[in-house]
Amino acid sequence: MRSVSDDTMLPVMEQFYTLQGEGAYQGQAAYFIRLGGCDVGCVWCDVKESWDAQKHPRQKPETLVEAVLSTPAKIVVITGGEPLMHSLDELTTLLHKAGLRCHLETSGAHPLSGQWDWICLSPKKFKAPLTACLPMANELKVVVYHPSDLDWADQYAAQVSTSCKLYLQPEWDRADKVTQLLVDKIKSDPRWQLSLQVHKYIHVP
Repeated sequence: MRSVSDDTMLPVMEQFYTLQGEGAYQGQAAYFIRLGGCDVGCVWCDVKESWDAQKHPRQKPETLVEAVLSTPAKIVVITGGEPLMHSLDELTTLLHKAGLRCHLETSGAHPLSGQWDWICLSPKKFKAPLTACLPMANELKVVVYHPSDLDWADQYAAQVSTSCKLYLQPEWDRADKVTQLLVDKIKSDPRWQLSLQVHKYIHVP
């Protein structure tokens, strides 16, 4: 059995106030809390240092909320790693009490915890999302590494709600090879939109 401390304290790799670089809230100010721990194992992951939760100091949810409130942020993005490896109930409760919006970025590979104003589901081939997570997504963001990922993206588009926004995002190191494929796909199927990692272009976290 895990102790209370294990349930409430969270391994934090980093936290920072910046602009959301991807998806539906691209360009908006947001405070990011990146939690350690991930068992999905994407070969192209750009934050592999987040995978081992034991390498990152654990913080109380109250401490994290205080850090957010020291900025003008109105949106808090919980990301990883895979944040759903941890219980996020207390953290989101405290963030909401402070009047903040709670956004989640997840692969959906673990059961949902926490209360969310926006869920960005980014499914991965390396570990499939749980079926229960699919209808909860407000945004489906598929990272495209290979042309075959486009057909795979359509499979998930058929499983989310009709109100879910659909995004295709080129994997950063393969962008020169796959972006035109995404453009062609979106032109042929306008349900999809293009997501670019704008934060990398403007050199902010």
